[in-house]
Amino acid sequence: MNKNEVFEQRRKALQEMEDNAAHRQHLKGKLTARERLNILFDEGTFFELEAFVAPSQTPMSSRQANFGDGVIVGRGLVQGRSVFAYAQDFTVLGGSLGYAHGMKIAKVQEMALKLGAPIVGLIDSGGARIQEGIKSLSAYAGIFRNNVMSSGIIPQISAILGPAAGGAVYSPALTDFVFMTNKTSYMFVTGPDIVKEVLNESIDMEGLGGGSIHASKSGVAHFVSDDEEHTILLIRKLLSYIPSNNYETLPVANRISYYSTRQEFLDKIIPDDPNRAYDMKDIINILVDKDTFFEVHEKFAQNILVGFARLNGKTIGIVANQPKVMAGTLDINASVKGARFIRYCDAFNIPLLILEDVPGFLPGIEQEHSGIIRNGAKLVYAFCEATVPKITVITRKAYGGAYIVMSSKNTGGDFNFAWPSAEIAVMGPGGAIRIVNKHELSKAENKEELEKTLTEKYKNEVANPYKAEEFGLIDEVIVPSKTRDILITAFDILSNKQYVKPARKHGSIPL
Repeated sequence: MNKNEVFEQRRKALQEMEDNAAHRQHLKGKLTARERLNILFDEGTFFELEAFVAPSQTPMSSRQANFGDGVIVGRGLVQGRSVFAYAQDFTVLGGSLGYAHGMKIAKVQEMALKLGAPIVGLIDSGGARIQEGIKSLSAYAGIFRNNVMSSGIIPQISAILGPAAGGAVYSPALTDFVFMTNKTSYMFVTGPDIVKEVLNESIDMEGLGGGSIHASKSGVAHFVSDDEEHTILLIRKLLSYIPSNNYETLPVANRISYYSTRQEFLDKIIPDDPNRAYDMKDIINILVDKDTFFEVHEKFAQNILVGFARLNGKTIGIVANQPKVMAGTLDINASVKGARFIRYCDAFNIPLLILEDVPGFLPGIEQEHSGIIRNGAKLVYAFCEATVPKITVITRKAYGGAYIVMSSKNTGGDFNFAWPSAEIAVMGPGGAIRIVNKHELSKAENKEELEKTLTEKYKNEVANPYKAEEFGLIDEVIVPSKTRDILITAFDILSNKQYVKPARKHGSIPL
């Protein structure tokens, strides 16, 4: 057989594999590995590597049917920028990870790190290939190590588009962002059958590790979509906000538009009643460029908001309390969610905007016993450690330890602004006067009237944002409708911020 015949034979083998894959995957409501890559990359830009690698323990007679060893790897362009990717093919040996399969992934990981480009994993795998034993496990170990070595240097993104079980879940867990699809993707360390056998608890795959569970309860998934195409398009959108590596400058939008006529609405968005809720997303969407807020972890710990946006065309990260959910209090999940996002933004030099309306940490036995102290410390650690530009705007409440944690001036906030509606104090006025004026209130004939008078006095003399401004702990009390313009100027001032950390191996975050 001459070289041209070999080439043609291999081309036909790949086409037969794709035809077979399309039939089998489409019956399950799923796309093939190649179809997924075609959506991810700009048309015609994908360059495949090692297409004809065969499984290490497959007989010669069946190698052609298993070309690629169940994973497609290569490089392409996303909006004109270089991105590496691997896509597991469930129709080839169940997408299981054998040694050759694992080495292909490791190679593309190492190329992405060496060339300073993001890497995207499209995961659809039955897990470690049992027949290859420790060789399969060692391949996973190499992938995990590459995940860690690349962390904070290049963006790493995982999309779960089928099963991911056992050891297979830890590579996605080590990456920066995890995407899932409802009803067709699952993640769990042990499946429903083992849970039933060991604990005698009955649960199906969706209930144990489906997309909605990991997006809302465990926090493993940052994004969840109803179909694969939407999931992959969201990855393309995410890539448009972030740099290719930790040295590259941030992407800048060519067109800038914002809600110029809605800025005045900010002057009256805060309710007169301090106990009444409002939606912090309304403030975010008015302040940033039109339709650019890209929320991360939308379904998880909804009492805090995190996400990317563009301000005057430039990417920023946003961390904001959400008064609409649990009054914006900080609990364990919110603290961890915020800390992780802050550390990502700091690693990739993305400036941070903090919008603060927080009455405190969530009290209660469950929170205390589950470690609110340890987990709350992660949030303050992340803010203190971050050296990117940090601007805080206090819209309403900023009480106690929660005020300190949300990038206050003395934790390293570069600019700290407050709206006239801000209340900055050790605790809320009601609670404060009941402690400070306890003796006076106990003897009062008209307790309610005195309490009201003392509360107003506390607001005016202690919790007033102008007092904080006088102490130099707030840079300026600003008119809400002028906030966008002030933020643009402040971030511009901080654009050349320089900071050299003291020499150390690394800090010891309270994990």
